[in-house]
Amino acid sequence: MNDPLTTPWGELALTRFPVDPRDRLRAWDASDAYLLRHLAQRDAPLSGSVVVVGDRWGALVTALAEHRPTQITDSHLAQEATRANLARAGVEPGAVRLLTTQDPPPERIDVLLVRVPKSLALLEDQLHRLAPAVHADTVVVGTGMVKEIHTSTLNLFERIIGPTRTSLAEQKARLIFCTPDPGPERPENPWPYSYALPGDVGVVSGRTVVNHAGVFCADRLDIGTRFFLGHLPDARGGRVVDLGCGNGVLGTAVALADPTAEVLFVDESFQAVASAEATFKANGVPGHAEFRVGDGLAGVPAGSVDLVLNNPPFHSHQATTDATAWRMFTGARRALRPGGELWVVGNRHLGYHVKLRHLFGNCQLVAGDRKFVILKAVRRAD
Repeated sequence: MNDPLTTPWGELALTRFPVDPRDRLRAWDASDAYLLRHLAQRDAPLSGSVVVVGDRWGALVTALAEHRPTQITDSHLAQEATRANLARAGVEPGAVRLLTTQDPPPERIDVLLVRVPKSLALLEDQLHRLAPAVHADTVVVGTGMVKEIHTSTLNLFERIIGPTRTSLAEQKARLIFCTPDPGPERPENPWPYSYALPGDVGVVSGRTVVNHAGVFCADRLDIGTRFFLGHLPDARGGRVVDLGCGNGVLGTAVALADPTAEVLFVDESFQAVASAEATFKANGVPGHAEFRVGDGLAGVPAGSVDLVLNNPPFHSHQATTDATAWRMFTGARRALRPGGELWVVGNRHLGYHVKLRHLFGNCQLVAGDRKFVILKAVRRAD
């Protein structure tokens, strides 16, 4: 467990999820602490419906649990961390309402607290979805590290909610103050966004992709996936997992190439899994598919999978880390049957071949260019 968060109401012992004793990244940052100090110093106490958007590991709703807040998050891991941190703090079950970005938002919001996300698109979508519930007297405060708050961030608050200003910086964190103006007509929410794939990417050429806000490369095909599409393995009618599926292009390509394959789309992002399902359905793909939000392959029976396709992220919010990739690779090894294969695409410099050889005892280079490599590891019998 890392440093406790000191709040005006005491200290909180907080962890990320899943808990990893080797992980030194904290479950809170200076922007969480700054917002909580500001709320404690307000002349009027918080009252009414309190909604917290983008609370990364539950620090804010745990500290504010007495106000019975609603948390809205795109992250399954953040939601699980919140449950654990609330229990650790002795908060009564049900004191905090946990919603996802795909759930209908509350009908009325009296206090809106926004932890600025890394994705500007996700912020835009969430402000659009929440704006109808905000009224002229709603207290709206955003928070983030200085490097996360840009002119474009402030413009979104201004355009969708109302007049916006920022605080002075403290410990490289800043607050955003927004005064709701229900009068002006708001622009339409552009999310979800759809586009047609280019004509040179194999079986999915010209097919439709549907992206909800916050999904990686939501307005175009990312170059790693494009490279992977040119070297996809034969599913051979097996059970295939698109692990960290994003908008589901890889799994959809497998299903189109082999309608007898059973494809499981998995991601920890609620927005991503919704995108993958929408992409799959938009293309009328035959065959069976399952869509699951979760922590990688946790919950998938051991030895039940024939093929795992993976384009792992190497960031957790603003931090660069290989912890997610390592967890994905470990989960894939457990879920694969003997002879089953894990195919990974990644930036050449990340050195995934070292981890795969350590876990699987083998690793083969399938294809590579100056930027990317595609690697294959085979699950051997124990």
